[in-house]
Amino acid sequence: MSSLIRLACVLLGSVVVLYGLTAAGLYVFQRKLIYRPDTRRPDMAQLGIAALRAVEIETSDGLRLLAWYLPPHADRPTVAYFHGNGGNLGYREGRVRELAAAGFGALFLEYRGYGGNPGSPTEPGLYIDGRAALDFLGAHGVDPARLVLYGESLGTGVAVRIASERPVGALVLEAPFSSIADIAQQRYPIFPVRRLLKDSFDSMARIGAVRAPILVLLGGRDRVVPPQFGRALFDAAPEPKELWLAQDGGHEDLRQFGGLDAAIDFIRRRVPAR
Repeated sequence: MSSLIRLACVLLGSVVVLYGLTAAGLYVFQRKLIYRPDTRRPDMAQLGIAALRAVEIETSDGLRLLAWYLPPHADRPTVAYFHGNGGNLGYREGRVRELAAAGFGALFLEYRGYGGNPGSPTEPGLYIDGRAALDFLGAHGVDPARLVLYGESLGTGVAVRIASERPVGALVLEAPFSSIADIAQQRYPIFPVRRLLKDSFDSMARIGAVRAPILVLLGGRDRVVPPQFGRALFDAAPEPKELWLAQDGGHEDLRQFGGLDAAIDFIRRRVPAR
């Protein structure tokens, strides 16, 4: 009997050690799980958009970040685009082309640590980058009432935060979430994820402060950000708001189901050209 007790204690001790090591690993490597940058500088020339130019955005903490800037035509809206956690701007070529073809001005920001930029991505750092992007547009004469913030996946956390702080014309959220903590807790239910997270991107806490029309784009089969988290954010958002759902859509393919077309239509209706 005593040998069984000793065996049980050994097994229990092994489980506790394994649990502790796994929790420690999640804590130490969490930012590598959240941020998946391609650090190569993207090639803008292959897009073949004559008016698109590479610019430098200077942040309040002294970084100089790459961005692609397409000046607006006359009084048409300008879109500030915040991409997701993976790749770099080069992975968004189709979106750049379609927004340019729609006649909008646009600023496609590359975050710190992405696309050859200095620094390392963190939640506070990405907010600094987003604010710097809006400062750049303001310095170039873009009226906040003509400005649309477009967030994609992780970029929705940046877009919500900035839109909660500053006046904008509209907010588009593609595959958004209530918070990273909610997603992580579902993915790792046996760990105290909320206490371990350094970067939570708590959009739920900020969405109520947005004072602009909101469009939420969701995929019914999104396995990266399960749609219930985006739906919860939509339900908490103030009016006016619109929900677009591709029932068979996933996380990265909403454009193929017409998501970007829906966003362009929303922008034209909510921020019409003067």
